Amino acid sequence: MSLKVFLVLVLVSVGSIFGAILLGPAEIGPRDLFRALFHPDEVSRAQRLILWEMRLPRAALAFAVGAALSLSGGVMQGIFHNPLASPYVLGVAGGAAAGAAAVIASGIGETIPVPLGAFLGALGAVAMVYQLGKRGRAGMSLILAGVAVGSLLSAVTSFILFVSAGDRRLAEIIFWTMGSFVRANWSRVWLLGAAVGPSLVLLWGLGRRINALALGDEGARYLGVDPVRLRRLLLGVTTLLTGASVSVSGTVGFVGLVAPHLVRLLLGPDHRGLLPAAALCGGILLVWADALARTVLAPAELPVGVITAFIGVPFFLWLLWRRSG
Repeated sequence: MSLKVFLVLVLVSVGSIFGAILLGPAEIGPRDLFRALFHPDEVSRAQRLILWEMRLPRAALAFAVGAALSLSGGVMQGIFHNPLASPYVLGVAGGAAAGAAAVIASGIGETIPVPLGAFLGALGAVAMVYQLGKRGRAGMSLILAGVAVGSLLSAVTSFILFVSAGDRRLAEIIFWTMGSFVRANWSRVWLLGAAVGPSLVLLWGLGRRINALALGDEGARYLGVDPVRLRRLLLGVTTLLTGASVSVSGTVGFVGLVAPHLVRLLLGPDHRGLLPAAALCGGILLVWADALARTVLAPAELPVGVITAFIGVPFFLWLLWRRSG
């Protein structure tokens, strides 16, 4: 990826975040935003509260979640040699949601934090999919394993919802199943940022080795890469990113499928440029998806997972049609 393309994506990312901040029932213009950021004493307390405690952390969290899911999808597509691979399609996001729902419903959130439950659920899901799909070629067997595991975990989450009917924790569990940034705050932004930042640096450093996996296991070994150890490391990183994302926003589907695949079509398969670009594009996509979720039926708010499904499902079907052709 050239420096010019990277700078354009960075500028679009910043513009998207600021553009999303300006959208909402309270009318706040660019001048008010500039003053709130650089001269906070010149704006009202209400405007500072709306911008600093509501809209800015929400946009930042949406961008971080989009970046994390896109990174996970880009890595999964690379290690499985399959453009249909993503945290949602392979059931990893469903596993994280089921793990978070189990922790909430059981009331052990103080002993086992919800993010840890989401991570353990995602880890279990990716282990199941990997074991079921590794015997076949990196094609439809992996997708079928992901669909099966995802359906099973969706049933687990539905069962938890059923037995929690009437419980005060029901609304919180529903939040995980539909995806939303209503509860965005700065602590969640820093929590996810602590996972995304180091992961992006690590994955970018491993970009050349991920490229070697495209040559097959024998070709990778010839280049000095241990494919088994590398896949385990990459699966651990993607599971961490997915689990952390679900723990702060709930299940948001298809971002990890659409963004990295579009970047791959535009910039090529070199993961040294693909992964940073996919992270930026995923963040941009989810920021605007959340903006639509907030405004399209205002004052009501749609779950952001509904918006990403409307975008992702047609794209997923197009990919299936393209591969079958």
